[in-house]
Amino acid sequence: MRATLTTPSSRPHLTADGGREHGISRRGLPLFLNVDEAAELLRTTRRAIYAMVERRQLPGVVRLRRRVLFRADDLLDWLDQKRAPSPEE
Repeated sequence: MRATLTTPSSRPHLTADGGREHGISRRGLPLFLNVDEAAELLRTTRRAIYAMVERRQLPGVVRLRRRVLFRADDLLDWLDQKRAPSPEE
């Protein structure tokens, strides 16, 4: 079963700080993503996400007991840093 990213209005969000409203990141995603949402964002599998967490390859990992969450802004910033420049750049 494949997860879909939820829209800001379709799910309750964690309380935000730093001027963000209603737990929405600066890019319109929830502040925290679960494993399924992170896998969809990175276009990979849950298994790959858990492996990357174990190898400490992903930023913004938050562990709450057995739950693993990811700060959406940290993941998106990390993706921007990892991207290869286009030929026009």
